[in-house]
Amino acid sequence: MHTTLISVDDLAKHGDDPSWLIVDCRFDLGNPSVGQAAYAASHIRGAIYAHLDHDLAAPITPASGRHPLPTPETFATTLGRWGVTPLTQVVAYDADVGMYASRLWWMLRWVGHTAVAVLDGGFKAWNAAGLPTSTDVPVRRPTRFVAQPKQDAWVDAAQVAARAQDPSWRVLDARAAERFQGSVEPIDTVAGHVPGARNHPFGSNVTDGKLASPRRLRELFAASQSGVADDHTIVMCGSGVTACHLLLALEVAGKHSARLYPGSWSEWIRDPARPVAIGEA
Repeated sequence: MHTTLISVDDLAKHGDDPSWLIVDCRFDLGNPSVGQAAYAASHIRGAIYAHLDHDLAAPITPASGRHPLPTPETFATTLGRWGVTPLTQVVAYDADVGMYASRLWWMLRWVGHTAVAVLDGGFKAWNAAGLPTSTDVPVRRPTRFVAQPKQDAWVDAAQVAARAQDPSWRVLDARAAERFQGSVEPIDTVAGHVPGARNHPFGSNVTDGKLASPRRLRELFAASQSGVADDHTIVMCGSGVTACHLLLALEVAGKHSARLYPGSWSEWIRDPARPVAIGEA
């Protein structure tokens, strides 16, 4: 069973295995139709497509962030439509570094399905290896997936507010440094970060288009966490997507039990009473 990363060579051995499900998660926040168009043009043979906005998020509400979590029951319906069973090995991939694929990885683990891995290097690595692609859309036999959600896998805004300034907790923000510092904000309406949070850009976990080694990841998180326990670590980003890349990196590093703030910055700023910090933390 693959539970974190899988190489293109290992995935290629199972491309025709009906007990495996390959999911294309390519997406572009600036142009939400790009990923699906890329899938239609070429994808890993046997892969289905998961749209971030439609399959991996719920509709936006006045109080939510840009990619609120669907209910476990709604997500279970999606997994049933994809034909996922308790024995299905799921592999998620996106264009390259896994920033979108890791969202599906975390969501499956959240509802109790641990046989899920992210393709290291994504579609770019698959193409570089000269492995087969297709334009065919596979038909999967529907199943009934029963979600067993882990309630302690995520936290809400109130919990973040209570813990961000507590030295026994650590909030890590996965956004790029300039967004965290508030010097630029290309997506959300307010710039800055949650007071007390620390910046850990998800890109820092990547080396040559793939996730860094477990040893290197441990070094990076040791600096960001400063001795705070993994189960007292909360990760966030702009909308709860790239934060999942931090959770994947933590898991690869052998560091377990960190929690996601799904609403992240785009939800935090919905309430003007919540404080905003500018500059480095």
